[in-house]
Amino acid sequence: MDTTNVTDIVTNPAREDAETERPSPSSSYAADRAKILTRLRRLEGQVRGVARMVEEDQYCVDILTQLSAIISGARAAGLLVLEDHIRECVLGTCRHGHADREEILDELTEAIERFTRSSG
Repeated sequence: MDTTNVTDIVTNPAREDAETERPSPSSSYAADRAKILTRLRRLEGQVRGVARMVEEDQYCVDILTQLSAIISGARAAGLLVLEDHIRECVLGTCRHGHADREEILDELTEAIERFTRSSG
């Protein structure tokens, strides 16, 4: 992980090398931002609804059904973010030659592992 920051470059110009030209980590989901936010807001409403169901002592199976829908919705939102990461960050970095393929593959593998660990 590159920990170079602007202060380092300004105070030590020798650190400005090819690696510092790599784009900094940022969002890659601009194209799907509205879709992702819509899904997250829907999830937020579903969570509030389940909390209300628990407060009202609703039937357990109905609560489990709603929790399953929340998990499925969260997975779908996560897949959208992951897909955008692959399209923009991974392929974009490859296209612009900012990092070696091994580094890109390691980052992609880590992203997939994080997502599948939380959704599996």
